[in-house]
Amino acid sequence: MRPAGEPLTIALVAHDNTKWQLLAWADRNKQALRLFRLVATGTTGRLLHNDLGLDIERLASGPLGGDLQLGARIVEGDVDGLIYFWDPLEPAPHDPDIRSLLRITVLRDVPTASNPATADMILTGLLALRNNPVAPVVHSVS
Repeated sequence: MRPAGEPLTIALVAHDNTKWQLLAWADRNKQALRLFRLVATGTTGRLLHNDLGLDIERLASGPLGGDLQLGARIVEGDVDGLIYFWDPLEPAPHDPDIRSLLRITVLRDVPTASNPATADMILTGLLALRNNPVAPVVHSVS
């Protein structure tokens, strides 16, 4: 997580067949998203900026290395949540990069959403963390 006073970062990514879904979700949550630092892969970031007016840092397109760039940001501790809408029925040419990105989110304990329902939960959690940065750490009992 970020040092005190520095905004939390949410990364936003969507495959071609789910970009409309991410845009609709982001439009519903536009005001809340403006409270965070936003980063996205190329086309997704362009759409979020052009269609919704969100201030967003754009990386390369996913197939051109954007997923890898985002993975590096996660390794460096610069991403607090990942909203990644992907199409489970459509293979992507850069599937190895996607798997690597999702693997690193698990290894680095970065909350990750793959649909609007989980995106809502992550956004709610990050808003709570933003408003109460000293929130207790909750661990599940094994």
